Amino acid sequence: MTITPAAVPVEYTDRGPLTTEELAARIARDIPAGSYVNLGIGQPTRIAEHLSPDAGIVLHTENGMLGMGSAAVGDEVDPDLTNAGKVPVTELPGAAYFHHADSFGMMRGGHLDVCVLGAFEVSVHGDLANWHTGDPEAVPAVGGAMDLAVGARRVLVMMRLFSRDGAAKLVPACTYPLTGAACVSMVYTDHGVFVPGPDGVRVLETYGITVAELRERLSVDLLP
Repeated sequence: MTITPAAVPVEYTDRGPLTTEELAARIARDIPAGSYVNLGIGQPTRIAEHLSPDAGIVLHTENGMLGMGSAAVGDEVDPDLTNAGKVPVTELPGAAYFHHADSFGMMRGGHLDVCVLGAFEVSVHGDLANWHTGDPEAVPAVGGAMDLAVGARRVLVMMRLFSRDGAAKLVPACTYPLTGAACVSMVYTDHGVFVPGPDGVRVLETYGITVAELRERLSVDLLP
């Protein structure tokens, strides 16, 4: 999976920010055929609904399954067949089940091509914070995020660019406890797609906002 930044970011200013489903579909287009992929709890699970059946993408879930399909509805629901977020899912032909320790071995052993995680913050250098805000009253929710952050060959983040109070989630340096350092390959948000790196962050696309407006709202330097 190689993404070559465009010389000039593509600005989609004739529309608003991406919806969750549009963002999930956008990420799905960038996942290479034949990849082994883990979709994190929450919004990233929606990506499963937008993967082409012909792409040969195999979904992995840390509670012990390979070959996961889309979300189960109606008569498809089996209470014993869920993803890591306890959401009922379907199985594809050839699906396999195993102990969660074996599942974590796959994650830690570098056997996953791509994982897609949510985030509280991502730094311009690709540091990821997604398991705890540091609030003593909040319940930590690390799950398998740390294992995925260091074990997957590529880590993609799916998140809103701004929090409900308007604070940017793409930051110069993470203020929350880190999940992994310099591990994020791409950041997909409702307002744009970004590539973090050792020299800073580049913008590939914007939605409902211009690069100039992003420079005003974000407290980070966007590379030219």
